[in-house]
Amino acid sequence: MQTDARTEEQAEFISLMAGGQGYCIEVTKVREIRRWSPVTTLPHAPDCLLGVMNLRGAVIPVLDLALRLGLDRTALTARHVVLIVSAGERTVGLLVDSVSDILRVPRTAIQGTPTLSGADMRLIQGMIALNGEALRVLNMQAVAPTMAEVAA
Repeated sequence: MQTDARTEEQAEFISLMAGGQGYCIEVTKVREIRRWSPVTTLPHAPDCLLGVMNLRGAVIPVLDLALRLGLDRTALTARHVVLIVSAGERTVGLLVDSVSDILRVPRTAIQGTPTLSGADMRLIQGMIALNGEALRVLNMQAVAPTMAEVAA
């Protein structure tokens, strides 16, 4: 039986740039998008944890997504944005270079990640080929560490 493209299950993603590379996050994981503003730093925090922000009375950790992904530290400017995302029971902020677009793709367009020896691919849950580029689909459960993982 042939699948009609109009009835095929679709997935929606927000595409973004971090460390000069293209990524995307499921729309259902993104709570809001905020302009960058300084955060409160924490002593002895891991490098990727920039600090915490007060979001309507809740203290939210803010991660440098590029650094979390093993890329160079983000050189902060007023043009950067923070995505407030949910990762299971956790809510975190992700500092990114920019947010580009909302993508709607068939779920079948999401491909697996390559198996690379020695590489930590758990942060990426899939790939989407789009306009000659490959966007990485972020695994929010792995990207947003628990407080126990942050303290380790």
